[in-house]
Amino acid sequence: MGFTVVIPARYASTRLPGKPLRPIAGRPMIEHVSRRARASGAEEVIVATDDERIARTAEGFGARVCLTAPTHPSGTDRLAEVARLLDFPDDRVVVNLQGDEPLMPPALIDQVAADLAAHAAASAATLCEPVATAAELFDPNVVKVVLDGQGYALYFSRAVVPWDRDAFAVSTRELPAGATHCRHIGLYAYRAGFIREFVGWAPCALERTEMLEQLRILWHGRRIHVARACERPGPGVDTEDDLARVEGRLRAGAP
Repeated sequence: MGFTVVIPARYASTRLPGKPLRPIAGRPMIEHVSRRARASGAEEVIVATDDERIARTAEGFGARVCLTAPTHPSGTDRLAEVARLLDFPDDRVVVNLQGDEPLMPPALIDQVAADLAAHAAASAATLCEPVATAAELFDPNVVKVVLDGQGYALYFSRAVVPWDRDAFAVSTRELPAGATHCRHIGLYAYRAGFIREFVGWAPCALERTEMLEQLRILWHGRRIHVARACERPGPGVDTEDDLARVEGRLRAGAP
């Protein structure tokens, strides 16, 4: 099965300006992300950016670059432009790997692409892992996902879902015994034809409330298959502290 990885990368990050170009262990972050993608089973890896500085840097380490418009509200919209500019066939599997994930295991990139290919009823595929602590469960920055019996997403939320009525009436300081809460991992695979369709939909009410773009898919009655991640991903980079944490892990030889 062939698939393409597209890495959306923009310069204007609110919390960490110039984020894709920030050095980590001697290399710009976008190079670490690109290396992870190339180590997966992808047939091609494309850096999608609207910034010439990022484009020059990516071309400097041998990446294929697609320059896109500066007006895209999300990485998915940037993917749609890449699919249009490069004339991807509708059935092409495209993995959206965010440009601030320098510790994403290549195995997960391959897994999410294979999972979409294995589920013809799914419009998208993504990954999850068990919530590890109560602090993580109650953190609104950690997105939770609830699945049906076949592994398709019922809902994504920043809130605690499902709510264990009896256990949480006693304490919210620890996970209930036998808890099955799942944390969403923000790695997606789509078919190119669906990406074109998706960006033609306006943001829905649930999406605007939770600030979670994937809810637009469920709102329109489409299905997202969610597999249990075969490896635990490393942290992404949103802040200076994250940058230092990832630097330490890479210099310590993190895979």
